[in-house]
Amino acid sequence: DDDDDAEDGAAAAGAEGESKKKKKKKKKSKQKPAAADGTAEAAASSNGQPTAAANGASAYQQTEPPAIPVRLLFPSGKFPEGEWQSYKDDNLWRETSAEKRELERLQADMINDVRQAAEVHRQVRSYIRKIAKPGIPLTHLCETLEDSVRQLIEARGLDAGIAFPTGCSLNWVAAHWTPNAGDKTVLQYDDVMKLDFGTQIGGRIIDSAFTIAFNPRYDPLLEAVKDATNTGKAAWKLDKGSTLRRLTQLGSTLRHQMLSQCLTVVAAFDTV
Repeated sequence: DDDDDAEDGAAAAGAEGESKKKKKKKKKSKQKPAAADGTAEAAASSNGQPTAAANGASAYQQTEPPAIPVRLLFPSGKFPEGEWQSYKDDNLWRETSAEKRELERLQADMINDVRQAAEVHRQVRSYIRKIAKPGIPLTHLCETLEDSVRQLIEARGLDAGIAFPTGCSLNWVAAHWTPNAGDKTVLQYDDVMKLDFGTQIGGRIIDSAFTIAFNPRYDPLLEAVKDATNTGKAAWKLDKGSTLRRLTQLGSTLRHQMLSQCLTVVAAFDTV
């Protein structure tokens, strides 16, 4: 009887196994999420692999060179926050005041627009750092930068676009120089370039400038500027004093920080 039961059990198990083999499920094909105008899908399929969606971001990466409008990369319509700087001392109440929190909530749409402009700036800035190399004509650099801003921000006249002409000041030129049409200036290995550009949505400007240098002799200068920038961010605060007094105090703090570095920079470029 035991042998018969074992054979019956084996037969039943075999039949069950055959039944399971016959019930194979068909795999469902996964469809890629489509962009509003198909741009994101086409660009991503030719440029790289999709990434996992997080924080409302699209499943697709930005292309290189950047071509997908930032709006399509964040289908939730909510754009990423930047770095937070806390208030200090007698201004801490601004972070805990119910009235201030309500005012911020009422400005949520405006703040979100500003964050969109900031994300455009961040993505364009990241790309420009990669192509700003010795030998590139500054006219080409600025045109590439501004075209990228227009593409990513979906330029709409005065409603959205570049905030001002791109500054790419070299060496002894402190700021606000931009090449005119036909300018033949080419970026050189020994140049120190201050690149300054802005984005805007609804007239609210996001502006950021950074320095590009290739010769290692300028590394201490770049580090000193970074330290001074971080010192300035930490020192800035809103108070009951005048705007002029606040700016004067901030300028003094930045100057003191730079002088404390005791830098001796010997220029590698001709100043004639």
